[in-house]
Amino acid sequence: MSYTQLYTYRTLEFGAFVRKTEGANYSVLGVPFDFTSTYRPGSRFAPNAIREASQNLEAFCLRRSFDVETVGLEDLGDVDVLGDVEKTTDRVKCIVKEIVDAGKFPIVMGGEHTITYGCTTAFDDIAVLSFDAHLDLRDEYLGKKLSHATFMRRLCEKFGPDRFFEVGTRALCAEEMAFAANRKVEYVTSLQIIRNGIDKTTEDLLAWSSQFRRLYVTVDMDVLDPAYAPGVGNPVPEGLSPTQLLEILERIISSKVVGLDVVEVSPHYDSGLTAIQASNLIYNILAFRETSNKQ
Repeated sequence: MSYTQLYTYRTLEFGAFVRKTEGANYSVLGVPFDFTSTYRPGSRFAPNAIREASQNLEAFCLRRSFDVETVGLEDLGDVDVLGDVEKTTDRVKCIVKEIVDAGKFPIVMGGEHTITYGCTTAFDDIAVLSFDAHLDLRDEYLGKKLSHATFMRRLCEKFGPDRFFEVGTRALCAEEMAFAANRKVEYVTSLQIIRNGIDKTTEDLLAWSSQFRRLYVTVDMDVLDPAYAPGVGNPVPEGLSPTQLLEILERIISSKVVGLDVVEVSPHYDSGLTAIQASNLIYNILAFRETSNKQ
């Protein structure tokens, strides 16, 4: 029996269109986990909130004139999480590795950002592009070495700091700044993006990513300004707009991207807007990837 069969259960399905489980290229997985959340927990309810939003959005991408309904997609349901961060991320790792070994593209919906640790460690030879208001580079937070505030540091230790680029940063502490400076972790703040423009940001991201064969993209929804995505665990002012985020993603998403997660939606803190943003983001990223070689 596979890890997917052992550790997942059925829920709503992503998208309102007919599922193409036979020969599907993309596998959706929910991880309803927020065990280490510290400000506004509730991201454990996000996967089905994103699914519900997806069923009420049109799947046609105007940016690329592409119908996402034509993409072979399956929804594997949600991971049966535990009250232990290491055991839960290990389950996520096992399931994502099965998806990857089957030649499919994982789309993981969180859940707190710590789940990215499980997702990315399922890959070999990977570089990580993270969209997030926070650096998440603390060595320890509230007595935990692995949490939503420390997981990126654990990944830097595992893969090497040169394999990470963080986009949209605007909430960090002195410890994180020192670590990023000493280890040369690349990041661009939301203020730099707003002041310098999308072209400069994209140029820097493409130059960095050209060093690597495969990319993993993780999007913490708090990268968006709270005006656009209020329902997140740790909202921070002066974030990006949905248009700015999609403009960057449209220019950098290619077949080199081999996995995606969208995390930190806390649906009870708004009227559904943030889950809608997350669902729309997934649809657009699918369209960007499917059409990347046709531009």
